[in-house]
This record gives sequence, structure tokens and C-alpha cells, in this order.
Amino acid sequence: MAQGLSIMELDQMITSCQRDFSRIPRSHPVYTACIHLLAILRFERYLLSEQKEDLDKSIVHFTEAIFLPPSWGFYLNVVQVFFQLILSLIRRSEKFKLPEDAKCAVEYLRHLRGLPLDTFEVPHKVVTTSLVQALGIQVELEAGGTRDIEEMVILCQELLTCHSSANYPTDAITALVHAVLRKFRQGKQVQPLDGVIQCLRDALKLFPPGFHLVLLGLAASLVIRYGTNYSNGDYDEAMTLLESVIASNPPGESTGASQAIASVMATTLARLRASIYPNPQYLEEANSRLRALLSSSSLDSDLRHSFTHGMAILAKERFNNFGLTEALQEAHSYTSEMVNLASSSAHGTFGEDIDNVEAVRAAYPMAVVEEKIQNLRKLISETPPRSSKYNVYLQHLADWYRTKFSRTNDIIDLEEVIKCRRVLLASADTSHPFGFEPALFLGFDLYKAFKCSNKMEYLDESITVHRGVLEMQSAQPFRFKVIQQLVASLSKRIKLLGHKQDLDDIIELILFGVNDRFAKVSDRFDLSCFWASIARSARHPSVSVAYEKAMSLIQSSFVSAPTLQMQHSLLVAMRGVGDKMPLDYASYQVDMGQFSQAIETLERGRALLWSEMRGLRNSMDQLSGVNSPLAEKLAAINRNLESLAMSVTPSGIIEIGDGGSQLGDGMDPFGHLVVKQQELLEERDVLVSQIQELPGFGNFLKTPSFQSIRFAASHGPVIIINHNEWRSDILILFQDTLPSLIPTTNDFYERANKLRDRLVVARKEGLDSESYGRALRSVLEGLYKLVGRPVIDRLRAFGIPEQSRIWWCPTSVFCSLPLHAMGPIPSNDGVKRYFSDLYIPSYTPTLSALIESRKPSSKTSYHPSLLLVAHPDASLPGALGEMEVIQSLNTRLPVSTLSGKNATPAAVVEGLRHHGFAHFVCHGTLETGKPFDASFKLYEDERLTLLDIVRSRLPAAEFAFLAACHTAELTDESIADEGLHLTAAVQYCGFRSVVGTMWEMADIDGRELAENFYKSMFSGNGQGVPYHLRSARALRDATRKMRRKKGMTLERWVNFVHYGA
Repeated sequence: MAQGLSIMELDQMITSCQRDFSRIPRSHPVYTACIHLLAILRFERYLLSEQKEDLDKSIVHFTEAIFLPPSWGFYLNVVQVFFQLILSLIRRSEKFKLPEDAKCAVEYLRHLRGLPLDTFEVPHKVVTTSLVQALGIQVELEAGGTRDIEEMVILCQELLTCHSSANYPTDAITALVHAVLRKFRQGKQVQPLDGVIQCLRDALKLFPPGFHLVLLGLAASLVIRYGTNYSNGDYDEAMTLLESVIASNPPGESTGASQAIASVMATTLARLRASIYPNPQYLEEANSRLRALLSSSSLDSDLRHSFTHGMAILAKERFNNFGLTEALQEAHSYTSEMVNLASSSAHGTFGEDIDNVEAVRAAYPMAVVEEKIQNLRKLISETPPRSSKYNVYLQHLADWYRTKFSRTNDIIDLEEVIKCRRVLLASADTSHPFGFEPALFLGFDLYKAFKCSNKMEYLDESITVHRGVLEMQSAQPFRFKVIQQLVASLSKRIKLLGHKQDLDDIIELILFGVNDRFAKVSDRFDLSCFWASIARSARHPSVSVAYEKAMSLIQSSFVSAPTLQMQHSLLVAMRGVGDKMPLDYASYQVDMGQFSQAIETLERGRALLWSEMRGLRNSMDQLSGVNSPLAEKLAAINRNLESLAMSVTPSGIIEIGDGGSQLGDGMDPFGHLVVKQQELLEERDVLVSQIQELPGFGNFLKTPSFQSIRFAASHGPVIIINHNEWRSDILILFQDTLPSLIPTTNDFYERANKLRDRLVVARKEGLDSESYGRALRSVLEGLYKLVGRPVIDRLRAFGIPEQSRIWWCPTSVFCSLPLHAMGPIPSNDGVKRYFSDLYIPSYTPTLSALIESRKPSSKTSYHPSLLLVAHPDASLPGALGEMEVIQSLNTRLPVSTLSGKNATPAAVVEGLRHHGFAHFVCHGTLETGKPFDASFKLYEDERLTLLDIVRSRLPAAEFAFLAACHTAELTDESIADEGLHLTAAVQYCGFRSVVGTMWEMADIDGRELAENFYKSMFSGNGQGVPYHLRSARALRDATRKMRRKKGMTLERWVNFVHYGA
């Protein structure tokens, strides 16, 4: 009746009404009508003025009207007046945050629902909707009980049951959704969340299509539940709902409010999943959504800050996962952006949220830090304890004291942090998805306090608090971090107090940690290695279990990186733990008398990159005969995985064909590379499982057994040296008898290290220096005493005749030591003899590689052609003479030459495909820390890199002679047991036997060495023996002739090594 009037008109009516009822006795029916009208006018005035005084007077008048006699005419009945009073209380409680009004409204509405409302012309649905809204306000003001949302769900279900197609319970559902979100933001458990979700699912069925409120509410509830149960089903359902809202925006039109909210929620959900599960694909998808959202100019300041912080975190995680320096730079860039936001006077209400970021707090001067602390203390003193605001202020205060402590290192500041954390923990709802945080951070701060003060009470409390975190359901994704800290804390306590129980507790904790699905595989691997180490030191019965767990994780700890170069970087990052663990385990197995198992372990733990790539090139012939479709699918996936693994050039440019640095969906080319690799790996795992279920394929792609790898010794014994700090051993593998152990002295490990170091230091003086000559001579003598003499004695004891083939399969520092040239060996005739005089030595990076090099091939010919790759220049004056020697071989076999401008990388790779022999005459180069960039220098400084060679598939390859520098040398900062050098790469891509060099090659030796080598290989002595099997003897013969040459230095002939069959 008063709608549409101005304040002036309302004031006139209010004045008139007040004048009228002042003249009428209270008992008169007109008086009641005047009070009714006055209450309504005051309420209408409030709607225009928004002044609390108007609403207060309206409520007073409505209250008075309830107790007056019924009025005349069309004015409200008592129940209607009561309902209007309730609506006014709801409005006042919501607008002015008065919890008592909300409580009264809820109580009154519950009473009303018990009345025959139809009799009083008050719609039951409206009363029920109002009760839902009042309960929602109670939740917002933290004034209700623990069952407010439960009651709201029941009421909403009631409204859904009796709804009409023209009157959907929109307001009630809106209130329910807002209450759920408010409860969650307050850090309290949403109960019953399952009931909320079912209610919203029911609403979704009844509401018309495209009703975004229900879609967003249901998605939000699923997101909250996903944060507690980590269910992929909840994630998928929520993301489907959100994508449907996003997709409802017509193309080309500006983003609507619902679409903007859905985009924010989808990004938040993707971030949440990436923080829970250590899946690289999840990280990249979250990264993509954040990029897309941050590119929007309409994103409000609060969200821009939050998502900028999220991008900084994800970029740092990307760097940790893959070692991308660009990602670290990006993380720094986003952090700087947050610091700028914080220091800018333009930011407003979200300033305190920015300050929650540690990097931002660190940018403030000390005076500002002190000011922040004082302001927070004042706010805390003015805020009711245990309220959500109180806890927020307390959390901020703890953070600022933590920042202050990082500068002062004063234990008093850290104790203030601990005080705040204890209060927060006392009021925390541990069933909330983030309810574990106060205990988590308190435990860390207590441990820090212990380290600063050495007070055991801090350490004990830290252990107790963190044990409590492990019991919290909400802490599941973070349990691994807690276990890591507990292991460190308990280890410290063992060291100080020697509690045996603490060791048992550590082992028990580690058992949980190494199987934690929320932890990164690399972290679980590190923990497994630590487990094995402490269990072995303490003679705990779990040693073997610990080592086996570590071995089961080692391959998975690096294959998540999409490219070979990144996988190598991860292995380098694991150096000191990852590369030593297989050697540790093998030494333990030898200690237990398990020689065969020790050899299996060394095979599983070495040349991991070559093994992974070789697995992608496994022959499918046998599988094709049983199940051709499976074989074709697996072969296609393997090809795609191999292509991805080699998709990065030495310059670091990603070659996946997407172009540009940023794609339309926010995902950059590297992100697409990661996602594609993860999808292929998942497909491959499914296929391999199916194949392993086929009869006869139970061991398909599984670790080779000792019975299979012992065939590496089918042409002669393989000598394996395990260089290990626990114990070092020499094992000789035979095909038909058990492995033979040669015990070593207690100082074997250190003596080997000193030999390697002596050689490395001397090489810095130059290979032609006298000091290097003396060092090399000393090293060869030391190697003979350390390894050569006991090996020769054992070979003779087993009746292995001299001039037999033998293979070296070394580990660790022995990968860089010239075992083939140990000596001189004492003799009665006074003639200097070296190991290669007694036996014909070769090397192999793994036993599997040696077996592979001997597999028969229908394409191998006894009369192959030879490809000569040469790049003679002024620095290689002897190259032309060496080329003449090779070209003169055309009387024995066809020789094709690629030289000068014809010797391009592409031409060389193509030429290798069509020739059984290859001979390189050029420079070889190494790049520190970049083994895949090792290369042959070709025309106009073009490079044929190790990665180029690995990419090639050479079906007819038999033998290669790499007459270039460094071709069998490991780059600095590479891992010895990975064997990443040019010689190994040439062998991997198909050549059965390869001759390489351990260091720089003297140009003057090329012609004569080549002449003597091929003369020996093509002599009639090896009639009927494939040429690649003659190459080791030919190299031995050629280097023996070199030794006899006057003025020949040790390093020149020792330099040449033979790999493969």
C-alpha cells in the first residue's frame, strides 16, 4: 500500500498516522490499524533510507500490534503481523549482523510452521523459505547450532517435494548454497554434506535447464567434499557441471556472472587436485586454467591476487618436477607481482590477504612488520575469542611473528608464534578440510624452536603434535610431509637419548610413507633409501624389504619427466642417493651370499635411461603371432612415447608442432607435452597389463631374471665390479656355472676413488704433459694391483685360456678407469704385458645391452658396405691420410664417403641406415652437464648429437669406429652408471660393436691405427666369424702395434676401447 512513495511522502503519512493514533485509545480497533500502518510505513521508509532507526521502529510497532485487539477492514491478522515482524527481524539481522535477531526469527518461524497457516492466509512455503533464510543467517553470524544446515536441507527437500512448475524454491536453495560456502570459509565442518549434495542433485532434476544457481551450488558442494574424500568421481562431476555453465556463454559475447564464477570454481578445483595428487598432468591442467583466468581483464583484485599466488606456487612446482629454469623465472615473476600489489597504495580490502604470502611479508621493512603485529594485537583484543575473525587475526599474527623471527632469529619471537598456534589448535575443527593446519604448522615451529634452543620439551611436543596430525582424516594429502618431519625428529631424539623404541617407530612411519599415494614417487624413493640405510646400520630385519621398495620406485621416480634430457636432470638431482642405492643393495645381497640376486639388482639399477628407451623398441614379433591388435597398439604407443622423449633439441626448443609460446587454452607447448606423455603412459600401462594376462606373457616387459641375463656370458665371462661404500666386490658371471665372487680389501673403495681422482687432476695438466703420463702409469699399476691381479688369478683358476674374450661391466668410478689396459703385469721374461695382452677385453654398459648386440638379424650381412663420415680441417692434418686408408678398403667392401658440405647431420643419419659399417673421422665434443649434446663436429660446425643418434633406428648396423675425441667419455656432472656417451648411443641405435675413445685422440694416430685395425679384422683368421665379433681382437692387435712404435705414450694407445659384441 505504501510502495512507490518517496521518503517525503512517507514522512507525511507517518506524521499523520502518529497524530491519528495519539488521539485514539489503545482499545479502539482503529488504533490497531494505525499501528499496523505505521509499522509498514516505517519498513517502507527503511527500504529507501537504509537507516537502522526506521527498521528498529518498524519492529517495535509490529511487536506492539501483535498484542492489540484485531483491527478493522483489510489490515493484517495477528499471524500475518507476527510474520511481518519475523521478516523485519530477518532483514535487521542480515543487514546489521545481529545474531539475536536471527535466533528469534528462527524460533518464531519454527512456531509458525506448527500453526494452520492457510487459515490465516500465510503461505506455508513462504514461511518455510523464510526459515531456511534465517537459518542461513545464523550460519553466517555463527549464532546457531551444529545442525542448522541439516535443518535447512530437510526444509529444502520439503519445498522441492511440493514445488509447482511456476514457483521453484529459488530463495531457499540460494540460502542453502550460501550457508554451505560460509560454513566452509569459517573453517568448520559442513554437516551433512552428503545430504546437501543429494538435495541439490534433486533440485537440479526439478529446476529448468540452465538454472545456474543450482549447478554452481552443487558443484561448490562437490568441491568441498572432494577436499575431504579426494574422490575422482566428485572431481569429474563438479568439473562437468562447471564446464556446462562455462559453455553456456554464447561465443563472442562477454562472460556473464555465472560463467565467471564457474571459471573461478573450475580453476580452484584444478588447483586443489594438483595440490593433492602428485600427477604432472594435474599440475599442467591447473597451470593452464590459471593462465587463462589471469589473462582476463575483468578478474577482480582479490581473485587476481589469489591466482597470482597460485601461479607462483605451480611454477615453482614445475621447476621442482622438471628442472625448467623458465619455470623458476616465472615463479619469481609472479612473486614480484604480488610484492608490487602489496606495496601499491591502489590495493584495498584484499591487502591483508596479500600479506598472508610469505614472500610478500618478507619484502616489508622491519618497522612495518612491527606495526602489523601491533595492529593485529589490537584487533584480537577487540574480537570475541574463538570466532572465525578472531582465528583469522591470530593466524595472521603467527605469520607476522614468523617473519620477524626469520630476521631476528630471536627465540622469543618464535615462542609468540607457538602461542598463537596453540590457541588456534585448541579451537580447530579437525574434520574441516584445512582443520589440520594449526597442528601441522605448530609441529614445524616446535621443531624449529628445539633447533634454536636444544630444549627437549620442544622436540617432544613437536613429535606429539605431529603424531596427532597423522590421525586427522583431513591431513591425508599432507601426511607424507609430517612423516618426513617425524622421522627427522625421532632420528634426532635417538641420537641424543638412544631410545630404541624410536627406531621401531621410525620404521613403522616409513612403511606408511613409502606407500603414500599422495606423495611424489621421487620423495617416496628417497624415503625408501633412507629406510634401507638406517635398517642396515641397525641390523633391522626390514633391510631387504626396504631395498626392494626402493628398487620398485627407482624407474618411476624419473619417467614422469617427458623428455630424455629432463629425465637425466632428475637422475642427476637424485645423485648421491639414487645412483648409489642399487649398488648398496647389491653389496647387501653379496653380504648375504645372494650373488645371482646381486647381479640382477645391478642390472635393474644401471643405465636406466637406456633401459627405458630400449623398452620402447622391444620387438613385437612374438606378441603379433598371438594377438596382433594388441601388438600394433603397443607399438604405436611406444613410437609416440619415444617421439615425445626426444622432442627437445639441445637448445631446449620444444618440438611438438604446436607453435608459439602460448596456446589459446592457456596451456603452453610444454604443458601439452606433459599431458600427452601422461595419457600415453596410462594407455601403455593398461595394454601391458592385458598382455601380461595372455598365456606365456606373464613376464612381458618385467625385470629380466638372472636366468636370462646370464646369457650375456655366452661368449666369455663378464666381470662386474660393484664399487660401494658398504662393501665393494668383483663378481665374474659365467653362462653355465654360478657367479664367482672375488673378495676385496677393506680399503678397496677409497683406493679406487684415489685412482680416479689422480687421473682427473692430472688430465687438467694436459694429456701430453709428463705429469699426466706419470699419473696414468701409476693408475694402471694401481688398477692391476686392485683389480687386475685377483681377476687374472680367478680366470686362470676357472681355466679361462688366455686370448679369450672377456667383458667389463663396471660401476661408479670404474666407468672412467681404463680396466682394459691394467698393468704392467709382472713376467719372467721382462716383457711389459698389460691386461689386453692376456685377454681380449670389451666393455658393456649393461648385460642386457650385450645380449641385445648378439641377437641374430636377417639383415646382417657378411659383406656389408661402409659409410665414411669425415670432416678434415686444419686442426686434423692426419684426417686425410686416415680417409685414404678407409677408402682403400673398397677392394674388400663398398665404401661411401660423406665429407665436406655433404656431411650434414641428416645425410649422415640417412647414410647410417643403409650401411653395416661406419667410420667417423672428425672432432668429438662434450658439453658439461649435457650428455645428450655430446656430438660429432661436421661441415660448417653443424653437429650430429648424441640425441640425433639415439633418434635413429639402424636395421643393418654391425660395426662403427668412432675415430674422434671423447666418444666413450662421460661428460662432467653426468652419472657414471648411466653410460651416456656417443659410443653407447651408437650401440643403442643398432650397432653391435663400437670402437670409441676415453679422452682426446691424437690426430697422428688415426691413419696407422685404422690401417692395422682393418687389416686384422679382414684377415683370414676369422673366417666364418661375423665382422662385428672380430672387432675387439682387431682393436687389441692394432693398439699392440701402436705400443711398439718408438715414442708412443701410454695415453695414446690406452685411449681406445671396444664396446658391445
